[in-house]
Amino acid sequence: MSGLSHFDATGRAHMVDVSGKDVTARSATAGGHIKMSPETLAIVEDGSARKGDVLGVARLAGIMAAKKTSELIPLCHPLPISKVAIELTPDASLPGVRITATVKTTGQTGVEMEALTAVSATALTIYDMVKAVEKSMVISEIKLLRKEGGKSGLYEAT
Repeated sequence: MSGLSHFDATGRAHMVDVSGKDVTARSATAGGHIKMSPETLAIVEDGSARKGDVLGVARLAGIMAAKKTSELIPLCHPLPISKVAIELTPDASLPGVRITATVKTTGQTGVEMEALTAVSATALTIYDMVKAVEKSMVISEIKLLRKEGGKSGLYEAT
């Protein structure tokens, strides 16, 4: 199991001990999107969904999800998150909504999982808010776009 820090020498899953790591500023940005019909996108954009402000509610869901990541992903550390920013961009070329989440902390481990969780929950909330209109929406391409800080330094997706 070499190279996989969430497994001990016998192959059992365990939480990584980060107590010896330096406290540094860390950030991560993840992205993804949800595709829908042009008609559904129009409902999202004009605010006429029966459940209310789709993008506003989805943004809050993403922020809340980032803060609760350690409760959802078994081996994630609870972190003192200092910032969560969710950008939602309606895109007629998909058609759908592009989602970007940036999470920041000062700590001993990174916030990649928090950013990925934020994007996921944001997309799921958009789906939930307009599923009465369209059940065939597709959530896809959720991925880490950038991370900074810690021993491994800077990562940028290509």
